[in-house]
Amino acid sequence: MNLSLTKKLRRPLALTGAGLALAFCTPALAQLTKAESRMAATVDAEYERSVALLEKLVNQNSGSMNFDGVRKVGDMMRGELEPLGFRVEWLDMAKAGRAGHLVATKAGRKGSKRLLLIAHLDTVFEPDSPFQKFMRKGERAEGPGAGDDKGGLTVIVAALRAMQAAGTLKDANIEIHMTGDEEDSGDPIEITRAPLIAAGKRADVALDFEGLVTDGGKDMGTIARRSSNSWRLETSGKTGHSSGIFSTDAGDGAIYELVRIVHRFRTELPEPNLTFNVGIVAGGQEATLDPDGIRATAKGKTNIIPAITIARGDFRTLSQEQTERVKAKMTAIVADHAPGTSARIIFDQGSYPAMAPTEGNKALLARLNRINRDMGLAEMEALDPLKRGAGDISFVADDVDGLVGLGTSSDGDHAPGETVDLDSIKRQAKRAAILMTRLSKEKAD
Repeated sequence: MNLSLTKKLRRPLALTGAGLALAFCTPALAQLTKAESRMAATVDAEYERSVALLEKLVNQNSGSMNFDGVRKVGDMMRGELEPLGFRVEWLDMAKAGRAGHLVATKAGRKGSKRLLLIAHLDTVFEPDSPFQKFMRKGERAEGPGAGDDKGGLTVIVAALRAMQAAGTLKDANIEIHMTGDEEDSGDPIEITRAPLIAAGKRADVALDFEGLVTDGGKDMGTIARRSSNSWRLETSGKTGHSSGIFSTDAGDGAIYELVRIVHRFRTELPEPNLTFNVGIVAGGQEATLDPDGIRATAKGKTNIIPAITIARGDFRTLSQEQTERVKAKMTAIVADHAPGTSARIIFDQGSYPAMAPTEGNKALLARLNRINRDMGLAEMEALDPLKRGAGDISFVADDVDGLVGLGTSSDGDHAPGETVDLDSIKRQAKRAAILMTRLSKEKAD
């Protein structure tokens, strides 16, 4: 699928009349309904069950390239979802070099909003990582993927079990996509994300259960995520004795051409919500990158004008329009060659698109904040998109309103010592269960 799609016009989640007033005023603590109170009580009562599930998930390694481990975590989730009435299917992704995805569906009340829940089974920690085990320390716990995203998987289960106990799950139309390669996506990504994209076109609301971000001790709501785009830059020059550098015959050489380009990137590209990085560089008389683009070799001497340089990097944007504009600027800078050199830039296929902060996404956060008020919790401000990376929900953001960050709160993600705030399971599962229940009572768009 071509990821460079024009943003589709879509109807935001409407807040009208009394609903609008309730969403934006700050009344005294409202009463939860009887069913909502039952959900909250169930989450509290099953807290240790949830922690035990998280421990079980974390202790099964599921690095993106550990296909058997990813499938085993999928089996664990199947064991949780099927008893709740979900039809569970495994989508094999061997053709894209990855394990696959778990998809679970459950039909509810006809004509009600269709909810898409998004999470992932894999982690960044492969079997050769020294960081492998769950270790509880009171109300915090360390473990590989404890927050990202096995905490999110745990919250989904806790929320759905609470809805079942309160009798609200039966009415909810829910489709769950748990990808097996979020941390290291398969190729081509158009194949690995095709099921998720199709689900986004069927859905009315998308809820992403990656981690809750806090800022200054406050829970934040995520209504936007930036894109992730990779590029490869190659420059070439005339090789020869260094005494001729900068002459009409010899030109500037490949490394100076690379420096020219990178310097202009640094000085001419900056704009709001854009970051760009050069991650690896190799240059000299000879230079190569390995097939994965993460290891470089180079050969050269101080008295030889370099013939080639290779660099790889990324850039992140907040909209597809910004992505295309930045690509055009980078391409124009690369094309303005220094004397005696040439250069080309290649933008990798399989980038993650952006999730823009739409009015519909803002309305979803307003609804969540109504729940926060009803629960006696502080309202959640919208998180600065610069403080969050790319994610799977962006693949459906052109088609459906969404909210991110319904998973657990954690710190140190993607590194040994990743630590999850276990207590966040409770407030996140309550928020999610009540939000899904309220949304499921509304008519589909």
